[in-house]
Amino acid sequence: MFYDLAKIFVKSGNGGDGMISFRREKHVPRGGPDGGDGGDGGDIIFSVDKNTSSLVQFHRNTHFKAGNGQHGGRKRMTGANGETLRLQVPPGTLIRDSESGEILGDLTSPDQELILLFGGRGGRGNVRFTSSTNQAPRLAERGEPGQEKWLLLELKLIADVGIIGVPNAGKSTLLSVVSAARPKIADYPFTTLQPNLGVVELDNFESMVMADIPGLIEGASTGAGLGHDFLRHIERTRILIHLLDGNATDPLEDWAMINQELALYDARLEQKPQLIVLNKIDLPDAQAWESLIAERLDQEGLSFCSISAATGKGVRPMLYRIKKMLEELPEPQPEIEDHLIIRPEPDEDAFTIEKDKDGWRVKGKSIERLASMTYWEFEATTRRFQQILDKMGISNALVEAGVVDGDTVFIGDEILEWSD
Repeated sequence: MFYDLAKIFVKSGNGGDGMISFRREKHVPRGGPDGGDGGDGGDIIFSVDKNTSSLVQFHRNTHFKAGNGQHGGRKRMTGANGETLRLQVPPGTLIRDSESGEILGDLTSPDQELILLFGGRGGRGNVRFTSSTNQAPRLAERGEPGQEKWLLLELKLIADVGIIGVPNAGKSTLLSVVSAARPKIADYPFTTLQPNLGVVELDNFESMVMADIPGLIEGASTGAGLGHDFLRHIERTRILIHLLDGNATDPLEDWAMINQELALYDARLEQKPQLIVLNKIDLPDAQAWESLIAERLDQEGLSFCSISAATGKGVRPMLYRIKKMLEELPEPQPEIEDHLIIRPEPDEDAFTIEKDKDGWRVKGKSIERLASMTYWEFEATTRRFQQILDKMGISNALVEAGVVDGDTVFIGDEILEWSD
């Protein structure tokens, strides 16, 4: 089954804890600190796999976690880094933040990679806190927690040419004739329930990728029929073959209706170059319509030709016209370029203080990270955290806000009691 949408949860690995340890050997009475650092957590990386064409793997499993860093050890041993998790997606995958809808990545090129979440930093062992005034520090850090997000993955097929039209216009038949694709073909509405891709080979080793987009009906832009499920796949195509059913009651009415649905979904789609193609020209009804359609489209200044996908009549000349149209177009660009995503760097030391019925909540990237990395069971590390609160101005800000002795202060997941 074809899957082009998925919602998944990803989490990078936690950093390993730094260790508080002292060298203790029989003949080394003052061995000093030797606690090692924790390893870094693994990253979450998305990469493009050109051999993948669906998001099916993200329906079988929706939770993905990278490996955690190992804790530091004695003798200054650094913990192993957590294993990075690489998630492979097909070309044309758009990655959005599930909550905000912000585009985080647009993966279109073969072997393209995007580091989406970085693993947590490993905590420092007590050997890192040695100084001239503190030769035996009982200080260390816990590992930094990993990052986590709910993501929306959206696949938009990348094809040079998209074949659109009403159900039963002959789109799948045309694709099967011009390429090695073998889509399911039958004479009833919505035979095609998923897009089909085919590589069309021309002379001199030239080729182009063509996609058969499932039939569109009136109301598709609002989700009727197959609606939004497949309109998105038209967005990345460079040219559209608008296939008219020569056996229909009014092919021109179908043509106008589909163009309207494209414009309602996204105004840019209506502006895509189109070659209008009347199919089934081997049938009497199509032959009767041919001159009327040609005259109408000529008035509109639009390109038109007639073919019979079933017999192959006119198909080859049509392909050469399409190839020429492609050559005259500029190279396609992704919706966004990952390296051009410019986001203002947040002030990590910035913080806010809020009062609620349970106490005071201090929010800020840096202070929350420090709170999560503090060993609260040791007096020295607790005292160090208090010094950091003072240095960052959080202590004074809490006093000015009205905190009093005995109040509860929440910093990240930590619950603390304020004391003067």
